[in-house]
Amino acid sequence: MDWVTRMNEAITYIENHITEDISYVELAKIVCCSTYHFQRMFSFITEVSLSEYIRRRRLTLAAFELQNSQKKVVDVALKYGYDSPEAFTRAFQQVHGTTPTAARSVGTQLKAYPRLSFQISIKGVAAMDYRMEEVGSFTIVGQKEYVRHKDSPQVVPQLWVKAQEQGLFETLLSIQKESSQISGILGVCANGQWGENEGFEYVMAIASEQEVPEGLVKLEFPAATWAVFESAGAPQNIQESWKRLYTEWLPVSSYDLANLPAIERYLPPEENKNELWIPVVKKQ
Repeated sequence: MDWVTRMNEAITYIENHITEDISYVELAKIVCCSTYHFQRMFSFITEVSLSEYIRRRRLTLAAFELQNSQKKVVDVALKYGYDSPEAFTRAFQQVHGTTPTAARSVGTQLKAYPRLSFQISIKGVAAMDYRMEEVGSFTIVGQKEYVRHKDSPQVVPQLWVKAQEQGLFETLLSIQKESSQISGILGVCANGQWGENEGFEYVMAIASEQEVPEGLVKLEFPAATWAVFESAGAPQNIQESWKRLYTEWLPVSSYDLANLPAIERYLPPEENKNELWIPVVKKQ
């Protein structure tokens, strides 16, 4: 099954369960990746978060029902996951610019967000340099933080600033394994199911085989195949590598994402580059 088919099946799952609690874990299983990867992938491709897409679809369908049935507002609110008419009205106004009651009136302007459909699109001819690496099992040691998906663009940079102020990187460099294929300071996007739909574990770490210092954690990686994407310039430029991974490389490659944490590898400033390491498996 190819990548486009999987993404469209995930959308079908959302539509079939739109009035229920939608499991991001089940969505990720359909696409054969972690919940972390699925939510990032969805946001980069559609330019809207997964939770916002689901909210817009629910409120689109709610508007259709209000216009075409005599159901009470409270019943429509409950059907689409709102505990009270007040919460439903606030959300409805944010999307449609009017109240649920007013939506029943002829001539009221509403917004409709259609169901998504994915397809391959040729975007340009810019080369995307990458290399494949076979890496044996290794261990990293670092500081773990819990991050909500919706807050990650703001929170993760703040974590790095705070870690530098607290001297974390000096501690990590003092226990670094000297001969490691994935050297340097690492930002590890772990696949923790914290709150299932809410967030993930982010670890600022280094490859190490020494005893774990107090307050830090250890993660062990099995032998795996990695796709490595180079990002020139400032550390924040690595976000462009993430985007191109999901929108350009993954849909046409012969690999799927492996169920292992992804790694952002930050190299010394004089090298003027960083790397995104993505664990992958050959497509079946």
